[in-house]
Parts: sequence; structure tokens; C-alpha cells
Amino acid sequence: MILPIVAYGAPVLREVSQDITPDYPDLQKLLDNMWETMYASSGVGLAAPQINKPIRLFVVDSEQIINNLEEDEENLYPGDHGIKQVFINAKIVETEGDDWAYNEGCLSIPKIREDVYRPEKVKIKYLDENFQPHVRTFHGITARVIFHEYDHIEGKLFIDYLKPLKKRMIKGKLEDISKGKIRVDYKMVFPK
Repeated sequence: MILPIVAYGAPVLREVSQDITPDYPDLQKLLDNMWETMYASSGVGLAAPQINKPIRLFVVDSEQIINNLEEDEENLYPGDHGIKQVFINAKIVETEGDDWAYNEGCLSIPKIREDVYRPEKVKIKYLDENFQPHVRTFHGITARVIFHEYDHIEGKLFIDYLKPLKKRMIKGKLEDISKGKIRVDYKMVFPK
């Protein structure tokens, strides 16, 4: 089932999410719905707060990005083959490498894209959908998507990384989003 995406301004997007346990109700159904919602919205990642659930859960499919690179872009992310992965109760262990810019967007903040600087690599510990523990290091565009989704479970948004002038320049657009004065081709729910 395709779920509505929570728009900028909703309090859940600013909450630090809670860990879940294996007995979380209907977890597999929730995961199926999150994947379906993400793909229906043309996303490459989706965090539970974006569907109004303040839990430490997100999904990432960076394979889509890697598989759709143009021929002249194939060397942009060497060694990054992309992933399709569920992250439960994730915690960043360490980051490394130089910060690099990428033009990020967010399903909860539609029609706004800005360059955000993030480290090259992220080491993260997490549970998969079977609650099996993992500690892995990701790099390239996959690390980028993980950083972005991880921020959601920490109550952060990509716009928090923008310089004050950029934030002032997009303030009106953000207000329009929070008031529902925007049209998108996926289901959204706006703050009241």
C-alpha cells in the first residue's frame, strides 16, 4: 500500500526516533509499504518519520542511481555498486574522508534541491529486516543516501546543512510546502 509522505513542517520530522524490537507490530507489512511508497514517489530512500512513524527504520535503494548513470558518469562512484537494504536501529560508528557536495532533495521537501556537503564514507551498525546485526562501511552515493536517511531518524533535514543565506532564500518555498501550497505526483500529508 502506498502511504502518504509527511511534508516539511510536521513535528515528526524533527523528533529523534525510537528503537524498535522484533515484535514491532506488522513490521514486514510496514517494510513492504515503505518500499512501495518509495518507488511510487521516485525516491531512492525513505525513513519511517517520513510516513509519520517516529521509529529508527529506513530503506535505501542506491542501485537505482548506479544503474542509471550515463556513460560519461560511470566513474563518479568507483567501487560503489549500490545497495537495496533495510536499516533498523541504525547508529553511525564513524565517518571518514573529505566532504563532497551533492545536489540533494527530499520527498518531504518537494521541489527544493540544494548542494549539501557530506563525508565520503560512513561506518554504520544496524539490524536488517530479520534483526541480524551488521557493521558495514559504505562510500560514494550509497553513503550519501544513508547519511540523508539517517538524518531523518535523528530529526534532521538536508536543509539544516545550508548556509544562512540559502536558508533565507528558500524560506518562502518551505512555508508553501508546510501550508500545502504545492503540487506533487505522490501522496502527501501536510501539517495542520
